[in-house]
Amino acid sequence: MQILTRSLPFLLLATLFTSCQQSVTRAEVIQLANAYCLHEWTPTEANVFHGEDEQGIRVDTPDRGFRQAGTRPGWWVVGEVNEGVPYQWGGFDTPADFDEKVAQGFAAGDIYTPAKRKGLEDAVSRQACGVDCSGFISRCWRLPRAYSTRELPTLCEELASYEDLLAGDILNRHNDHVLLFGAYRDSAKKVAVVYETGAPPTWKTVVHHLPVSRLKAKGYRPYRYRGIRD
Repeated sequence: MQILTRSLPFLLLATLFTSCQQSVTRAEVIQLANAYCLHEWTPTEANVFHGEDEQGIRVDTPDRGFRQAGTRPGWWVVGEVNEGVPYQWGGFDTPADFDEKVAQGFAAGDIYTPAKRKGLEDAVSRQACGVDCSGFISRCWRLPRAYSTRELPTLCEELASYEDLLAGDILNRHNDHVLLFGAYRDSAKKVAVVYETGAPPTWKTVVHHLPVSRLKAKGYRPYRYRGIRD
């Protein structure tokens, strides 16, 4: 099982994303995660937005022109090919959904803020597109809707140890953030290869190599989706 591979044809990936089932293989989970990280897209000025949408919800796209004190800068560039689906608070788009909305002029992404956390679902803009951390997991598990970090554990069994983690499992922190486990980088299982979105340094789906000690210190708990199979 490879991390960040383009091995599946586009049509097969599209079928995986649009087929919501009660089970998914570990290989399928990783293929879907790779599709988000490697997705290429080209935005226009129409996809840049900073201000309140029609419902009065503040939206800030993580384009390269975005700079705001106290948070990370944006990254994607208008008129250029960018890689990775942007983070959007409350987002649940597949890469294909995202492309369609970008073509329609939706705001490409919407960063996290404390106000978003306070507002929860009421802070989700219908004029933005992308995916957030729990929406990303929900898509990779082929769930019929987005499950929050408060809900994902209800679909899972908690693992006894980090050492039991296998590809497609998650590391969840209640009402905060969730990571998709890909593999251990080392035989001692001290560094985890994880997929996530919304984490530093950029507002997009990425693969990180993180020390297990840091994850434990931050309170991430290991879970296994009941519908996953080898």
